[in-house]
Amino acid sequence: MMEYNQYIDHTQLKQDATLNQINTLIEEAKQYNFKSVCVQPSYVAHSRKALQDSEVLVCTVVGFPLGQNATETKVFETVQAIKDGADEIDMVINVAKLKDELYDEVQLDIQSVVSAAHKESKIVKVILETCLLSDDEIKKACEISEKAGADFVKTSTGFSTGGATVEAVQLMKQTVGDRLEVKASGGVRSLEDMNKMIEAGATRIGASSGVKIMQGLESDSDY
Repeated sequence: MMEYNQYIDHTQLKQDATLNQINTLIEEAKQYNFKSVCVQPSYVAHSRKALQDSEVLVCTVVGFPLGQNATETKVFETVQAIKDGADEIDMVINVAKLKDELYDEVQLDIQSVVSAAHKESKIVKVILETCLLSDDEIKKACEISEKAGADFVKTSTGFSTGGATVEAVQLMKQTVGDRLEVKASGGVRSLEDMNKMIEAGATRIGASSGVKIMQGLESDSDY
């Protein structure tokens, strides 16, 4: 039987998420033994402490949600998040620079975060924001992420014009093969959605609907 729970980064990244909501997320993650909780940087230390007696990892975001931060800022965020107890870093690329074909700058941006994280043996997932990219741009972003040493490519923040699609996940998987993993995030709200993403090549699912997915129910969540 597939261990669906170990695919799920149980996610709460909303701007108005309260401590009570984060605590609920953490308790659900413990109950279902999800792969991780994915929270904003300000909740990393709290989540680490709350999860210290569990196998659930702490994932956080860098350059989120627009990716337009200076590279030095992203690196600082990464270092601080790891100090606070983050196991995994989901960073947003600079989409504008990708579209301007400033590929060396995009690669350096990713590589700088990867270097900071890998020094502490932490995982980096690179958020491409596929809803804003053409197929060629998705492929290029995947290739750059691989050159930069990333561990995963990830579809979406969940805060732009769209989330994960089967087509985007398939394209990302075709581009990175088994060299990198693929995370589908944004709009995965049911077991059916999750199965489609896994079939397309995703090995990790970012969703706020992890409990509903495990219960085999459709969620009305928008992330």
